[in-house]
Amino acid sequence: MDLYEKIRTLPTQPGVYLYKNAEGEVIYVGKAKNLRARVRSYLLESSQANAKTGSLMREAVDLEYILVGNESEALALETNLIKERKPRFNILLKDDKSYPYVKLTMRDRFPKVFVTRRLRKDGAAYYGPYFPGSLAWRVVELIHRSFLLPSCKVDLSRYHPRACLQYYIHRCLGPCVQELTTPEIYKSAVHDAQMLLEGRHAELERTLTERMMAAAEGEHFEAAARLRDQLSTVQQLQEKQRAATAEQDDDTDVFGYHFEDGSLAVNLFHVRAGKIVDRREFFWEDLLELLEAADELGAAEDLGAPSIPHSSAEWVGNHEIQFTHRAPHDVLSALLKQLYIDQHYIPRSIFVPTDFDDREALAALLTERSGHHIEILVPQRGEKRSLVDLAAQNAKQSYTQRFRVIEPSRKAIQEALAEALMLAELPRRIECFDISHIQGAETVASLVVWEDGKMNKQLYRKFKIKTVAGVDDFASMREVVARRYRRLLEGMNKTVGAPGPDFGTWEAETGRPKEPKTLPSLILVDGGLGQLHAAAEALESLGLTTQPLASLAKREEIIYLYGNEEEPVVLDRHSPVLHLVQLIRDESHRFAVGYHRQRRAMRDRDSELLNIPGVGPRTRQRLLTHFGSLREVQQAAAESLAAVVPRKTAEAIWRHFQASQPAS
Repeated sequence: MDLYEKIRTLPTQPGVYLYKNAEGEVIYVGKAKNLRARVRSYLLESSQANAKTGSLMREAVDLEYILVGNESEALALETNLIKERKPRFNILLKDDKSYPYVKLTMRDRFPKVFVTRRLRKDGAAYYGPYFPGSLAWRVVELIHRSFLLPSCKVDLSRYHPRACLQYYIHRCLGPCVQELTTPEIYKSAVHDAQMLLEGRHAELERTLTERMMAAAEGEHFEAAARLRDQLSTVQQLQEKQRAATAEQDDDTDVFGYHFEDGSLAVNLFHVRAGKIVDRREFFWEDLLELLEAADELGAAEDLGAPSIPHSSAEWVGNHEIQFTHRAPHDVLSALLKQLYIDQHYIPRSIFVPTDFDDREALAALLTERSGHHIEILVPQRGEKRSLVDLAAQNAKQSYTQRFRVIEPSRKAIQEALAEALMLAELPRRIECFDISHIQGAETVASLVVWEDGKMNKQLYRKFKIKTVAGVDDFASMREVVARRYRRLLEGMNKTVGAPGPDFGTWEAETGRPKEPKTLPSLILVDGGLGQLHAAAEALESLGLTTQPLASLAKREEIIYLYGNEEEPVVLDRHSPVLHLVQLIRDESHRFAVGYHRQRRAMRDRDSELLNIPGVGPRTRQRLLTHFGSLREVQQAAAESLAAVVPRKTAEAIWRHFQASQPAS
């Protein structure tokens, strides 16, 4: 059955339709109250304008549909299918970043606590989302410090011979080693962390007080002191949060946009308890082309826009005005659906700068799913409109920075990098490793350092791989990372308590920069998951189980975060964060390749001279010192060579290089 026959047999019920190309890929998803009327009328109408904007229609060769009970179900299903299939003729949410949650792995024998952006049905307990994203890290930091639950990747299903560094700095109970803690003590700590995350501060305070008194009466004074510190932390946290416990009715999301030259920038402000706590940016390029193509599949009626005129001449004259007017409407409709449908938390009020066709239906669907009344409003005046205008002003600034290539500030890049890679604090120093060789020969590694906004070449390091034979990038990465941070830890242990700056100062005796006295904010390795896990194994062998670690895959330009490998970070190609990471990676690659070429040249030079009878290491060194290079030795006459080495050896060298010369 061809496409037109399928259209004639479509039912008249509400549903979702999917257009496919010849390869079977879904290229467009739409919804309709009446499938047959929608698809038939707009497909036929679009065919009349096919000469002008028929690119998508030339690709669509098949149609599928799914029937639903009502318009709300169609709205939800359409959004889910767009998220899942990512059809290229739909308006897609380019920034799929979600706000972080705190995750407790309740199914584990010894549960751990993590920050994550993806909710899964894995039996874990999730708390959040947190605004701004750094708040989730601060909460996890508090749990580490107060309740001693780990975030490491150590396998706790079995015991290990020794604990990692986190246990010795009193940030973990040590469940990885038998007899350092007991299941009962650990279970109690997990329960305390749950009460903190659930906001049951009064109950937690009462429990901690009872246990503190019992420990004191039993003369377990260290335990009592630890419980006292936990109680103090909870009381301080409760005081800080009292000011932010206003009614949830004050929670609002505010949208503003700036549209120019076919590109759109949208800003989203999260307003909580009357304060703007975070901001998000979204961008679309070449939006007019996408909307023109989408119209050919009936998207205009879906999105509340005027239909395309039947006259081609009229269409040519009016299409840009129509699409320029429609672009913000269409994008807001698609953006809000993809942002809020299926989310765990939705604010009670959403302010948008312009109306769109699905606004009331979307508000009803979100109300039904969230269990509380949700309004999507278009403010016209007063404080609410002022918030929308403020978001629009920021969207204009975002547009300028994105599409007019204004260099962002160092702090802005650091903040964006910390947000994208889920770092607990702004990155001050990034160390990046790369491996270089040719079929396993002369394998070397490089370390480059980005520090305070620029590359610090004084801290670059070169490594000869010593323990790996043949081609094994993973083992090479494991060796060099272990060597680097074993030495760094030894230096840190020798200078514990020493005054002065952390790094960047000079050794008076050697004239070389000191090694850093702190671990880097981020370790970056050039490669994919194999290199990432090899580096992680090296760090874990040194007890560095919480060190931020990431890798940048060469071809895909995807960033893998250790501990969140299933959620790779895919940054927009215009992102300054991606540009920074690429710059650091490319510099490490350049430095490694340069060192590899140097080692290879030395190998070739050594082997060439040492292959001549009578030339040993000392003779070779005298020749190179006198003549300056192997090329000069090759071109030297026998008399010149005899001034440095014995006559017999000089003649052997001269004959060797004369024999290797091509015949003229």
